[in-house]
Amino acid sequence: MNRAQEEQKPAVPEIPTVMILGVRVHCVDFQQTLALISHWVGVWRKENGAPSRHIRAFPHQICTLNPEFVMDARRDPAFGQVLASADLCVADGIGVLWAARMAGVHLQERVTGSDGIYRLCERAALEGWRVFLLGAGPGIADQAAQELMTLYPGLPIVDTFGGSPAEADWPHIRQQLCAAQPDLLFVAYGHPQQDFWIHQHRHELPVAVAMGVGGAFDFVAGITQRAPLWIQRLGLEWLDRLIRQPWRWRRMAVLPLFALLVVMEWFTTLVRGDMP
Repeated sequence: MNRAQEEQKPAVPEIPTVMILGVRVHCVDFQQTLALISHWVGVWRKENGAPSRHIRAFPHQICTLNPEFVMDARRDPAFGQVLASADLCVADGIGVLWAARMAGVHLQERVTGSDGIYRLCERAALEGWRVFLLGAGPGIADQAAQELMTLYPGLPIVDTFGGSPAEADWPHIRQQLCAAQPDLLFVAYGHPQQDFWIHQHRHELPVAVAMGVGGAFDFVAGITQRAPLWIQRLGLEWLDRLIRQPWRWRRMAVLPLFALLVVMEWFTTLVRGDMP
């Protein structure tokens, strides 16, 4: 990021953070997240017009963190840089809430992409924020858009597109975004491709906020079933997904190591007397 780009970026209210194994997590709940996004959209519209083709500010990136994100950031410095430069890194996984508590910080709730797409679209319908759905399998973004517009009458979903994070698809995606002029961009390319993709193109994306949402379109469209609410409340949604999608075991194999490292970090901090 050069100096000119830094000066163009709107001021953001100070947000408290907690470090989880060297990865920054912002201490926000859904209400605070919505307030931040409302602020960012307001600044975006003021500076760029609504709609306008004269883009003068780049979007804010939101990453939804679970233990896999944290472990990937430790293993891959490039991904760690993506998370470090994001405007908002929220606690998606129950493991991140637990790790924050071990660090002496109590986070009120998970801020997930799967729930966030509903909360944001509900607010978008009230505020008139323009929404673009990008990614997922063939036709899934369209199905998700129809479901969301049924749930929230008046929701301005301005366009959808599948595409891929491949560089060959970027010119067409950018053309569609410039034509649709959305305020919010939901990207469903899966972790970590969606986060790399937003980071790579953020200085060119003509939107106020870009957020990776993983498999959220599949949930909204009814392609994939989410865990029952009682399982979510117990913090066992990860186990339900593993049972439904056994191939995830390779990704979730990092969880024991994540837990061990968090405990070791807690013990080291305790010995040093640095606990808050």
